[in-house]
Amino acid sequence: MRLSKEKLFDLMKQKLVKAGLNEEAASDVSDVLTFADHRGIHSHGAVRVEYYAERIAKGGITAHPNYSFKQTGPATATFDGDNGPGHQAAKQAMERAIEMARENGVAVVGVKNISHSGALGYFVEMAAKEDMVGLSMCQSDPMVVPFGGTEPYFGTNPIAFSAPSNDDRIITFDMATTVQAWGKVLDARSKNESIPDTWAVNDKGEPTTNSRDVHALVPVAGPKGYGLMMMVDILSGSLLGVPHGIHVSSMYKDLTKGRDLGQLHIVINPAYFTDLQQFKEQITTMLDELKAQPAAEGFGEIYYPGERGKLRSEKYDELGIEIVDDIYNYLISDDVHFDKYHGKNRFAE
Repeated sequence: MRLSKEKLFDLMKQKLVKAGLNEEAASDVSDVLTFADHRGIHSHGAVRVEYYAERIAKGGITAHPNYSFKQTGPATATFDGDNGPGHQAAKQAMERAIEMARENGVAVVGVKNISHSGALGYFVEMAAKEDMVGLSMCQSDPMVVPFGGTEPYFGTNPIAFSAPSNDDRIITFDMATTVQAWGKVLDARSKNESIPDTWAVNDKGEPTTNSRDVHALVPVAGPKGYGLMMMVDILSGSLLGVPHGIHVSSMYKDLTKGRDLGQLHIVINPAYFTDLQQFKEQITTMLDELKAQPAAEGFGEIYYPGERGKLRSEKYDELGIEIVDDIYNYLISDDVHFDKYHGKNRFAE
């Protein structure tokens, strides 16, 4: 099933309103979800709506939160999300961070007590579109073994970065700190396929190629990824006074309770460090030089971070965004949710 960006947005918004969100919150959440699907990041798009709807309906996402923003210094602040929709809280916090960086050159805003906030690329692009550099990172529930371990301790703990050029190209780098996403393992399971032995481990901490024998994911680049996910957990968890590491709440275990997650936004205003136009021109030159580099055998060309998502969005603008039929049927149904997620383990099983 292919849908226009506008149609997909409307269907998701209607479902979230039916689940209990007000129009503004449902719009903000749907905007972030549409961004993900429009870029081909389907793991963070419409596939998440039923989970959010179930959590909202069961009280685990505060449908009408009392957000609070506290500026703690010229360039620092906290935003308490009251366990409301994480997408909306993170968006509002980024808006505040951009305002502060415009005035003071830099801003560090901690977003705490929120639910899942979706694709981080959305929030850092908000900064880039205002001629600033954006960084964002957030916690997730434990499903990754520490390097050399056998039991999950950290989450996939993603990091995102974005910067503007002086044309319509935006650098957007958004990555989990694991070798591969859990969704890829699920895809292999559904097709009864094996996986590379670098993706995950079994319950003994041994690399496995059996997609049905996965006990936990592994950090990208071994000890380096392990250090990165620890850094993310400290900066978006301990720094904000919310649970850390193995204590981060499960996405699925109890959908009646808030998750108390943390996220950190950092915004840098280039105009406080150099000439803004020169900065943007240098980014453009960098992108041009990268595109001109010869590609290695087996690679058609070199892409800059965010380029393939941009190309997918252009394709989807022409052909429509591809949505799985089951998800489409759910979105057009009268049901709020089908009670699928409550009580599941960290892998939604």
